[in-house]
Amino acid sequence: MKKFKYILPFILGFSLFSCTKLDISPTNIIQDGDIFGSEAGINSYMARIYSEMPIEDFRYSPNYLFNHFWVLQVPSTMSGEAICREIGGAKNESTSTDFGDTWSDLYTVIRECNYFLENIKNYQGSYSQAAVNKYKGEAYFIRAFTYYALVKRYGGVPLVTRVLNYPSESIENVDIARSSEEDTWKLVAADYDSAIALLPTTNQTGRANKYAAYAMKARAMVHAGSIAKYNTNSYVVGGIRLCGLSSDLAKEYYTQAYNAALAVDAGGYSLYMNDWAAGDKTAQYNNFKNLFSKATSSEAIFVKQYSYPESVHGYDAYNVPAQYKGANGYSSETNPTLNFVEMFDGFPKDANGHVDVYNADGTYKLYDSTMQFFANAEPRLRATVILPNDQFKGTACQIWRGIYTGTATSAIARLIPENSTVKYENSSSASNLVTSSSGSQTAYTLHDGTRMNPAGAAGVFYGDNTCAMSGFTVRKWLNESMPQEEVLENRSVQPWIEMRYAEVLLIRAEAAAELASLGTADYLNDAYTSIDKIRTRAGADLLSGAEKASTDAFIAAVRKERRKELAFENKVWWDLKRWRVIGTEQSNTRWRTLMPFYADRAGKWFFDARYDERGSTFTFDTRWYYQELPGAAITTSTKVVQNSGY
Repeated sequence: MKKFKYILPFILGFSLFSCTKLDISPTNIIQDGDIFGSEAGINSYMARIYSEMPIEDFRYSPNYLFNHFWVLQVPSTMSGEAICREIGGAKNESTSTDFGDTWSDLYTVIRECNYFLENIKNYQGSYSQAAVNKYKGEAYFIRAFTYYALVKRYGGVPLVTRVLNYPSESIENVDIARSSEEDTWKLVAADYDSAIALLPTTNQTGRANKYAAYAMKARAMVHAGSIAKYNTNSYVVGGIRLCGLSSDLAKEYYTQAYNAALAVDAGGYSLYMNDWAAGDKTAQYNNFKNLFSKATSSEAIFVKQYSYPESVHGYDAYNVPAQYKGANGYSSETNPTLNFVEMFDGFPKDANGHVDVYNADGTYKLYDSTMQFFANAEPRLRATVILPNDQFKGTACQIWRGIYTGTATSAIARLIPENSTVKYENSSSASNLVTSSSGSQTAYTLHDGTRMNPAGAAGVFYGDNTCAMSGFTVRKWLNESMPQEEVLENRSVQPWIEMRYAEVLLIRAEAAAELASLGTADYLNDAYTSIDKIRTRAGADLLSGAEKASTDAFIAAVRKERRKELAFENKVWWDLKRWRVIGTEQSNTRWRTLMPFYADRAGKWFFDARYDERGSTFTFDTRWYYQELPGAAITTSTKVVQNSGY
């Protein structure tokens, strides 16, 4: 979406005694009439505030937040979905929160929504009522989305629903204290309800319609329901509960979430199945992969578009496997963990749910190819993750850790002890291994005279983290048709699907499961159907009797399905936070990887499942369930108080 720039009259943003950031000369000042008096002017205004929405897309980073030009510390490293070279290497890593001045950036967007809602009434005679309703509905939609971004981080925040004018108003009038978390969630719901009432059933791609508002309300309300049910942190100041919700509210929030998600069906949305075929794993894999390249489809409900050269991102440059990287040298920032891969169906696992790559005596199982092990994996996994030596851009993506040169041809003993983090090069097996420290490799001559790179073209290179560090790299979102010479920073243009119908089905199922746990089981059959629709499309196993045996089992199944379906869409971390499970899941946690090796004498492949050899452990401090307010939000106000523990 092209970002339009203009100057507004002075509008006070909360705790920000400054104007909108500008980059045009004063002679180009555009007055209210120039904006609100023409359709082109209003569209430019709407384009601006849409572009400033806090969408956590390709240009979102925990360190740099929204609309940043480069993203190396990928959000999926915070959730355990992946590891990357920017995080790790130390013995202790903190999966804390995102940083930066979220507060002021988001209140700037809120100010612009408020300004529009207050001023459009002065010009509405120039437009049809339907047009005015659409514009107002979009402003409410964006304001709700922005307050949701605030409340999920901080709990209760100052609720500013009008333009604050300083110095014509006193400091006392514009210095607004934080409201309760409950009242903040109420405003989010009310703004989405206003958007639903005003928006048309259809709108151009990249702009909200009625059903996008229903879907986003469903997302917000299921989040609020989780806080009401699972949060144990409470922070009360002056009788106002700034952080925390009464558990009595959970049923109300889950009901709102379910009803809003159900209402989306009237919009005619459905799972993308254009390339799908029953019983055909290749078709199912291509179908899921192709979904993420399309700005318009039966599944895409709200999309952020990109176009070269006006608006671009660098997802391919940062995440393409090293074998296919462009001239800037970036690659493989997102390396899915074995923990994540093991959530999927279709390959051998042991009693603990871990990959079954060892014989009973502890030696390695041998395979004709690395893909033999994953031959029956659910297609959605292949469409999400590049597996070792799977096809990418028409060639095998060469992912392996090294060549085993020992004389054993069948009973190959483990290279390192179980649970070790030692590098293979420092282990007692080093004399039987050929590895490479970087992509600049010297080919090794195998016993039959053929030559082979020690670590393939995509890694794993033990001293160079621009490679498939975990034995996997991400596939979701990558543009396979992009020529290698164009795999550069700020050259990618694939759209970001912020809300799709699969998430709506997942919200329906989660809300129904949670309502059943609270004594209302009316929606369970619909929830089972919703999950099985997603699993059918994914080529996964349908719900089992055990998964439906109790509400707790079904809640666990729904959560697992969300983690698989929405992987690398920057939503899982928020799920783990709202379910209040990340503190347990990441308590001195070491992520696991899967290292492929070629056994020269055997002419076979084997896998070593091990901890990340950098030795990193990850922790989460439970105070981070509510983030620290930026210092400026405190120092520029006499009423705004910091969250507890900071």
